[in-house]
Amino acid sequence: MEEKPRLTLSEFEVYDTSSNNVSGNIFGDVNNKYDVKKMSSKLHIKVVSLDKLDMTFDLVGFDPAIVNALRRILLSDVPSMAIEKIHMWQNTSIMQDEVLAHRLGLIPLTADPRQFTYPGPEWSPETGTERDTLEFSLEVKCTKDPVTPGQFVDSHVLTDKLVWVPRGDQATWLTDPGPQQKDILINKLRPGHEMEIKLFAVKGVGRDHAKFSPVATAFYRLMPHIEIKLPVLGEDAVRLQKCFSPGVIEVVDGKKGKEAVVVDPRHDTCSRNVYRYPELAERVTMEKIPDHFIFSVESVGANNPDDLVSMAWDVLIEKCDYFIAELNTSAHKK
Repeated sequence: MEEKPRLTLSEFEVYDTSSNNVSGNIFGDVNNKYDVKKMSSKLHIKVVSLDKLDMTFDLVGFDPAIVNALRRILLSDVPSMAIEKIHMWQNTSIMQDEVLAHRLGLIPLTADPRQFTYPGPEWSPETGTERDTLEFSLEVKCTKDPVTPGQFVDSHVLTDKLVWVPRGDQATWLTDPGPQQKDILINKLRPGHEMEIKLFAVKGVGRDHAKFSPVATAFYRLMPHIEIKLPVLGEDAVRLQKCFSPGVIEVVDGKKGKEAVVVDPRHDTCSRNVYRYPELAERVTMEKIPDHFIFSVESVGANNPDDLVSMAWDVLIEKCDYFIAELNTSAHKK
């Protein structure tokens, strides 16, 4: 395998950061033309960890522009369901109506947006159908606990108080599409305070409002590469281990005693603490691989993170198809 260039981390600077205007060409060859087959043969995706909310995967061989496009699409172009309109019939709590409405709009819902259509320009809660609208109700009143003096009933209003009101035949093809977590605090009440609210959720994207963003966060970083050029033994090995994040360097029993070895550079945060010790810094090389990205996605709960990534790739393909169609149309007009 040809040796890839790397970004070198010095004490205060990062070297070898120059790039090329040819996508996928990290070797700086200005005569290298774009070759789809050659570039695609180097692409590799590996899932490192995955659960219902979090996903980490490696993107190897990808151009930074593609990786950043995936991140931006996850944040702003993958749809989700969120509360859009509120009929607030009663709110005698100390929280202002507009603040309460804002809090309700940010509650993540479990409804799968792929089962719904976007609301039309003339959409309203009254005209919404079972295919573009979800309806919820929130009716709660705080009272004194008749059994325990000094205690209150419904003093903390959580998302488990939201009741789904099916529209049309939604009950036949939907399970509870309510909040992803049932213990999110909405408001605090005291005896006599009450809320009576109707809520209506629609499908949208994050570029319209942050409440529609399906991810809590989506980010990437370059894969670190750490190499010990000269043996680090004894107390120096322990000190070197402490210069890096846990799990990066381990101290093992070698032929000459305790010796530091690189176990997993993935966990390194590139703090560069090793440069505090000149005698250790000259024995270690710290670099980053420019086309190996560690991508992390945290879903708000409506969809699994792997589904969100798949949906983001689909959106990216649609954007490319649209751009190519526009280019072809412009070429035919000429």
